[in-house]
Amino acid sequence: MQFDHVGIATPDAAALADLFSDLFDAPIAHEERFEGMTVLFLELEDGYFELLEPHEGGAIARYLDGHGPGIHHVALATDDVEAALAAAHDLDVALIDEEPRPGAWGHEVAFLHPKSTGGVLVEFVQH
Repeated sequence: MQFDHVGIATPDAAALADLFSDLFDAPIAHEERFEGMTVLFLELEDGYFELLEPHEGGAIARYLDGHGPGIHHVALATDDVEAALAAAHDLDVALIDEEPRPGAWGHEVAFLHPKSTGGVLVEFVQH
């Protein structure tokens, strides 16, 4: 596996994208509206910043209400998300997703519960 992206919850993805684009020379690689939120991917040399701005209720809106803006999750790329989930299950890691589901940018994704991963929400992503 390798680092893919860090997901950042924000109330204003466009403003944060402008700042990060200038600050880190990170151009917008992809933008879409997905599951009631704007999702912006800013390209870095070895991965992405994924900016998540909710427009209706949902996990990111709840996260912002409870924690404020900031890092929401860390994503690792895998060639086989089902095998990655099985390996995590074999290690008694609590799974949020028992099976992969559609994610942004058309990727298959699955999340591990932060109670089993040192307080970090981990996402497996298969391109």
